[in-house]
Amino acid sequence: MALEARPETRRLARLAFGVIALACSLAPVDALAARHARSQKPSYPPSVRHLPYPPLELPFQISGGQYAPVAWSGIAGWSEDDHLAAYKAFRVSCRPISAQRTPPADPKALGTSLRDPCLVARGLELSDGLKAKAFFEDHFLPLRISRLGEGEGFVTGYYEPIVDGSRTENEVYKVPVYRRPSNLFVRGTTQSSAGLPNKGQVFRKIGRRKLVPYYDRAEIEDGAIEGRGLEICWLKEQTDLLFSQIQGSARVSLDDGSTVRINYDAHNGYPYTAVGRILIERNIIPKDQMSMQKIREWMEQNPNEADELRRQNKSYVFFREVQLSDKDEAVGAQGVPLTPGRSIAVDKSLHVYGTPFFIEGELPIETEQSKTPFRRLMIAQDTGSAIVGPARADLYFGAGLDAGKVAGRLRHNARFVILVPKSLDPVARGRKMPVPDQRPSETIAKLFPQTDPPKDQKNAAKPPEVTAATTARPAAQAAPPTPAAAPSQIPAAQAAVTKPVPLPEPRPKVEAASVKPHQYHLRRYRHRR
Repeated sequence: MALEARPETRRLARLAFGVIALACSLAPVDALAARHARSQKPSYPPSVRHLPYPPLELPFQISGGQYAPVAWSGIAGWSEDDHLAAYKAFRVSCRPISAQRTPPADPKALGTSLRDPCLVARGLELSDGLKAKAFFEDHFLPLRISRLGEGEGFVTGYYEPIVDGSRTENEVYKVPVYRRPSNLFVRGTTQSSAGLPNKGQVFRKIGRRKLVPYYDRAEIEDGAIEGRGLEICWLKEQTDLLFSQIQGSARVSLDDGSTVRINYDAHNGYPYTAVGRILIERNIIPKDQMSMQKIREWMEQNPNEADELRRQNKSYVFFREVQLSDKDEAVGAQGVPLTPGRSIAVDKSLHVYGTPFFIEGELPIETEQSKTPFRRLMIAQDTGSAIVGPARADLYFGAGLDAGKVAGRLRHNARFVILVPKSLDPVARGRKMPVPDQRPSETIAKLFPQTDPPKDQKNAAKPPEVTAATTARPAAQAAPPTPAAAPSQIPAAQAAVTKPVPLPEPRPKVEAASVKPHQYHLRRYRHRR
């Protein structure tokens, strides 16, 4: 059996030797291929962006404003505030917000994002301040906001006046309070609207088609619309009516013991002019002493000059009678009752009703000269024609004389923090914005200066076009330059940019050449038996 197995053993040995030789011959080939693959970097086609660049939408944009994220611990007075009172005011604003089943698209920065926290608050009855504080921290993000280039905002105060009046005109009550006239027309609205905008063009409709500007304050006070049955009631003084129009609402205590509540309904289309600013410009009342109480005192002491001063403000407000009791608070532009010390009026063109704002400042709350720390979470529920800007607010202090004294002396700077729903996280959305192209080097920038021509040279005569005929003309026969293009009249730096230097053409897009792998030839080993 050993002799018979010897040829088979030799055949198996030859086969094993051939397999080993083949493996040794392939090993260098695989190593070279792997080394070549590592040395070759993947080539991607260059990204080409076409000029001009398409406009990119910012993740969170408020016109004329700037904002920066801030931590809750970085807001002075946040932990010490009464968050339960702010939460109750916020729930009042959430009623109309969450009631909308199909909310319309809102072009403002917040849009309809307040629906998410409002839906949560609708079914969340809270009675603890710590839980209310946790609600705002769980559903909102704080952003410090101000006007572009400024660090602080500006606050004023308003209230609901309580004035004396009568349903009938007599010797004591002779100043009419008018409701909206039927010939007052605002584009985009109808007479059936509950309230007309406090901004925009307002016309007086004559006939069916003719539109003219509406009467101003002087014309209305002189009787332009009297005798048409528009009187709601009568007041004692024009000053009472003026302050009621400035505040936008009033409680009229009638001579029969009842009370009439009036609220803003429309205006005559003229811009509001602050009579206090006119008194400051005329050096009648110093700026640091200006308040509504000072204005009222001066008007009472100077009745003849008061008529002329009052008519400098051509704006005139019309009211409507609202069915509210003496215990009910005034209704803001959102259509919900205001909360004293928690409701604010904001710029309606920038902000959404129901937005929480934390306002921090030193305000004269206790006395005219005091600097009372004011750190409070407020809810945007109202607006006004004089409230313009991203960090501008009018603080509501309630009704009556005491509230009027506090509100009348507020004209101070303050710091604003807007609470944004977490669905609009500007930091997370900002990470998705594309990175701009790299700036050209200083050498390239000097080679191609792009300076705009001076304004006074835009209408100047254009230089003659350079053609083959003009270049071939001798210098002595060249046409004399026009006076507008004379070197003595135009500086050298400006003359060099009369015709803009063209930008260099972009580099052509080169397709990446495909790399062909090296051809390796395998050696064949023949083994003899």
